[in-house]
Amino acid sequence: MRVMVLVKATVDSERGDLPQPEMLEAMGKFNEALTEAGILSGVADGLKPSSAGARVAFDGADRMVIDGPFTETKELVAGFWLWEVKDMAEAVAWVKRCPNPMPGPSEIEIRPLYEMSDFV
Repeated sequence: MRVMVLVKATVDSERGDLPQPEMLEAMGKFNEALTEAGILSGVADGLKPSSAGARVAFDGADRMVIDGPFTETKELVAGFWLWEVKDMAEAVAWVKRCPNPMPGPSEIEIRPLYEMSDFV
């Protein structure tokens, strides 16, 4: 089962605060453990604040560009992984081992990806 693991944004990440060296080291060790276990599919990264981004809104043939920053911080993503796991329980177990990715309270969301077998 493939899952996308999403680190939710916080006020700190949207402000552009960079992680402390200790956090980078801890996250590096966690990513190494994921790789050694065959969980990490090779894609894991942090995202710059939404102020550096844009959205494109679609309405039929019309397109509208919306420049960041975006206001609902709790709905934004600050980083992500793509994992291959046996099931959701394994994904949850790995996330519970993850260092807290933010200096204060934070959330990590796990979302299964559609597989071709879901469409037949």
